[in-house]
Amino acid sequence: MSLLLEPHQAQTAPPPAPPAPFTAWCRRVAESRAFEIAIVVAIGANAVLLGIETYPDLGAARPWLQALEWMFRVVFVAEIAIRLLSYGRRPQDFFRHGWNVFDLAVIAAAFVPGLHGDSAVLRVVRIARVVRLVRFSPGLRTIVNALLRSLPGVGGFLALAMVTFYVYGMAGWLIFAEHYPEQYGTIGRAVLTLFVLLSLETLPDLIEQGLALSPWTLVYYVSYVLITANLLLNILMAVIVNSMEEARRLDMTRGLAPDFDSDGDGEPDHVDRILITQRLDDLRAVLDELERDLRIDRDAPASARDHTRTRT
Repeated sequence: MSLLLEPHQAQTAPPPAPPAPFTAWCRRVAESRAFEIAIVVAIGANAVLLGIETYPDLGAARPWLQALEWMFRVVFVAEIAIRLLSYGRRPQDFFRHGWNVFDLAVIAAAFVPGLHGDSAVLRVVRIARVVRLVRFSPGLRTIVNALLRSLPGVGGFLALAMVTFYVYGMAGWLIFAEHYPEQYGTIGRAVLTLFVLLSLETLPDLIEQGLALSPWTLVYYVSYVLITANLLLNILMAVIVNSMEEARRLDMTRGLAPDFDSDGDGEPDHVDRILITQRLDDLRAVLDELERDLRIDRDAPASARDHTRTRT
């Protein structure tokens, strides 16, 4: 028996070593609610500071604002350092999460030697810090994840929309170019006119101009509105709503999915949640098929169901 157990024991990985006290402290701080609230307050105060700097004639307040900007830089650098040190001997795991990489890039960009003073690039980098608020809001994270998941579907929608705009733009150029060159003189102007027409605000004026030429132009505008403002936009909404539902389901399975990868963080990754979602869908399909095999009518009374089960 001991000979049979020795290979199994040899294959068993040793338990992970406990983290160092400083690493454990950094992990507790990084995972604490107070730490997140402090960073959110710092990001909000930084956003207020950026808004104040847009006003002219700050006078003696400008040196104080610059000092506050450097204080915020120190706070954000300390935040990144604590998050990075919380991974202990596996700092590479810090870069496994997209939000960590984004935070590090935004904070480090402010220290690039070429970015100083009131350059436009530095202002853009400072504005990007406000986007970090998405990290601390589960609802906003779900929306961002849904938008990212919808990119393939949105790409197909954009291809279809470009073809539609081009076809209707060329048709508008052929019909209205001689009479309304400001709106349909070139394919570029025609497509721009049709793009503005998506808001339907210019529709009455364009229909009136078209009817002055021919009643048949009404077919052009009506068909365009039906295809673009109704059909295409509804397709876009369907793609986004479907991605939102998938992102919500992935968030719901966060606590159900095991940590299949060996990163040791105990937190299910994106692929893990997809796998558990697929397993739940397979389980629902099996249950539905079993119910059909047993010929259980969901709308039938309980007595009839018991009779069906007894006969089976």
